[in-house]
Amino acid sequence: MVNSYAIEHEHIKIHGRTSSERNPLTLFWTGSGIELNATGSELLLEVESDYEQYEQWISIWINGAEVSRLMLEKGRRWITLFRGMNAGKVKHVRVMKEVQAMSGDERSLLQLHALQGDGKLLPVPSKRYRLEFIGDSITSGEGAIGAREEEDWLPMFFSASHNYTKLTADLVDADYRVLSQSGWGVLTSWDNNPNHALPLYYEQVCGLLSGARNEALGANQPNDFASWQPDAVIINLGTNDNSAFYQPPWRDEHTGVQYKQRLLDNSSYHPEDIAAFEAAAVAFLHKLRACNKHAQLLWAYGMLGIPMLPAIHRAVEAYKAESGDEKVSVFQLPIMTEATVGARSHPGQLAHVKAAEELAGYLATLLLDR
Repeated sequence: MVNSYAIEHEHIKIHGRTSSERNPLTLFWTGSGIELNATGSELLLEVESDYEQYEQWISIWINGAEVSRLMLEKGRRWITLFRGMNAGKVKHVRVMKEVQAMSGDERSLLQLHALQGDGKLLPVPSKRYRLEFIGDSITSGEGAIGAREEEDWLPMFFSASHNYTKLTADLVDADYRVLSQSGWGVLTSWDNNPNHALPLYYEQVCGLLSGARNEALGANQPNDFASWQPDAVIINLGTNDNSAFYQPPWRDEHTGVQYKQRLLDNSSYHPEDIAAFEAAAVAFLHKLRACNKHAQLLWAYGMLGIPMLPAIHRAVEAYKAESGDEKVSVFQLPIMTEATVGARSHPGQLAHVKAAEELAGYLATLLLDR
């Protein structure tokens, strides 16, 4: 007998920040998806995908192993998660969105409509912790998959499955969410655009997406923080803020105003501009604490070098002095090496594994008393 299940079924665990609408379920961020336990010999998932330029990719995990990774064609269709398996055995299934929220593509869409199979769904046990990761291309898994020589900026070379976010969460037994965007920073993006800063959109479901359809899907709605509180928030930002110092000014087409993070003649940061970065970091920590009352706030940085580390340390100390909040710290991630580089000169899988091992070890000490 074939059974049909809505995605809002009580035994389907939803991962990733999304709107209150569950029928269908819109997957906005990288690493978002569903998790379930099912009996039966086969299971199908009804998906809907759309894009103008940047296609959607998903990965399928059965019993903790990645068995499929595929690009989704436009439109609505059924895909097979597994078939021909032992009907009496329980299969642990996870489907993950592999690519980041594509802010440069208004038509970017991934929705899950329903499940269909010849078995039944069973509860998914809770994990010990909840983690939230905030970052840029590293946290989006850019370059974590693909040949080292690849330089094309393509969804194909993004991986939610093989970056430090999932690996860290697995090591500490945590559910997790990711908010990340390639090229973005705390104060500006890599090219000095002040509109491309993650803190500006943190309180929305996925406010960096534009267009009428994303608006209708709830991307700009206030996020329901009370429904999902993390035990730790890991911030991996600063790499692109550093890059902005070495790029030409960004010009606002509407106002004509130019924005530029400046260097002094000796190539050191201009004091006013590095101070602006630190002020933005302090303000972001205040915002994070307001939204996440009891979480450890951990600024983890360094996979592509540590030029901003002193400024990050100063910002954290300034925030602690202002707030009296002692549940905030800085952790230096291991720097990518020639042996661990991946596609697009970004950290490869080996770099992410190393980062996850070290980060998980530090998190274990922070979360020990929770």
